[in-house]
Amino acid sequence: MDSAKAYVDQNKDRFIDELIELLKIPSISADSAYKDDVIKTSEAIKESLEKAGCDQVEICETPGYPIVYGEKIIDPDLPTVLVYGHYDVQPPDPLDLWDSPPFEPVIKSTELHPDGAIFARGSCDDKGQMYMHVKALEYMTSTGQLPCNVKFMIEGEEEVGSESLGWFVERNQEKLANDVILISDTGMIAKEIPSITTGLRGLSYVEVEVTGPNRDLHSGLYGGAVANPINVLTKMIASLHDDNKHITIPGFYDDVEELTTEERAKMAEAPFSKEAYTKALDIEDVYGEEGYTTNERNSIRPTLDVNGIWGGYTGEGAKTVIASKAYAKISMRLVPDQNWEKITELFKNHFESIAPKGVTVKVTPHHGGQAYVTPIDSIGYQAASKAYEATFGKVPIPQRSGGSIPIVALFEKELKSKTILMGFGLDSDAIHSPNEHFGIWNYLKGIETIPMFYHYFTEMSK
Repeated sequence: MDSAKAYVDQNKDRFIDELIELLKIPSISADSAYKDDVIKTSEAIKESLEKAGCDQVEICETPGYPIVYGEKIIDPDLPTVLVYGHYDVQPPDPLDLWDSPPFEPVIKSTELHPDGAIFARGSCDDKGQMYMHVKALEYMTSTGQLPCNVKFMIEGEEEVGSESLGWFVERNQEKLANDVILISDTGMIAKEIPSITTGLRGLSYVEVEVTGPNRDLHSGLYGGAVANPINVLTKMIASLHDDNKHITIPGFYDDVEELTTEERAKMAEAPFSKEAYTKALDIEDVYGEEGYTTNERNSIRPTLDVNGIWGGYTGEGAKTVIASKAYAKISMRLVPDQNWEKITELFKNHFESIAPKGVTVKVTPHHGGQAYVTPIDSIGYQAASKAYEATFGKVPIPQRSGGSIPIVALFEKELKSKTILMGFGLDSDAIHSPNEHFGIWNYLKGIETIPMFYHYFTEMSK
């Protein structure tokens, strides 16, 4: 494994060029207009896995977008690592906030990435991080240093809830049998401070619709006499938090895991600068639930946020109407022991109950998933820790993430194996936002580090 860095250095231009070509394909799973591009991306992933050294690669059809499966089995008696990733990306909107077109990748230097970062939708989430594993396999197979078996499962619906993945996993448990699952769809604290994500929040995602009159009305003739769905919706949403930023849905906190004082103290060891945090976001101060730090609010506490809200006239100029309907999309990030289906039902019942007379409310659940915690005493975690230490020169810090990867809990339930989250992105990479990017240094460092995980996991599994 000593030659991993040398191999990466020798091939870095090709590794970057290959990723750029992949990023040019707008594989937006949420928009059916891009269906052909999503399929095209799955075919590109298949070809990449074949070139990297997989002996068997197939595009597996599902009720939705296909899953790319690949494997390299060198000895059935050796451990097997299952790599999961996704090739679909978030919609790039709003397009006018991008400094360069989202599917025309460009490399630019930044303060954090003086040696360059690739700006494009999907560069960090998750094409760039997924592709690190493909190139790590290439290194191990081309140099004869693959120490164990490896399987790949790369899906195309992660950004829309991974519905087909559950269907696929349930029907292919033998094919997917493994000793550990490896995912790079998270981040680390900083380039000089490696960390391993040990926890993910769950998710409940809903859409709400408030309907008032049977048509849009003239706001002069009807204003003040008819309930305005937009006014009503905003008041209903505002009521979902109290003055302490505590969520007001009855029963919402009943199953919330409360960390001990010792666990919270351990979390506090992770470096955090409020000044740097607010400066990076161009805000005056932080915000959130009373009694918790910023790092606790965005990782170990549940949240409720409006992701989009619309209704009425939003075009240029004025149009004086009371809209017939108003809409919002709302996500709730959940913590261990909260069941996403129960939370969805609690939200639905509460939101419908607080609607005033004069409007009707419809709540449509979209998708969700359970929270997940990885034990740090497992062989998988220890192998990952040693891998980071070998390439970064520092022991990584265990860190809980505020993000959600709903299928991780599904993997443990169906495949009976633990998941290790080896992320190489940074909070500043603007995933899901305009100007998403991924540092070239981070990308190449991931390719260098991942083979070390295979080495240590195999060694420690004997």
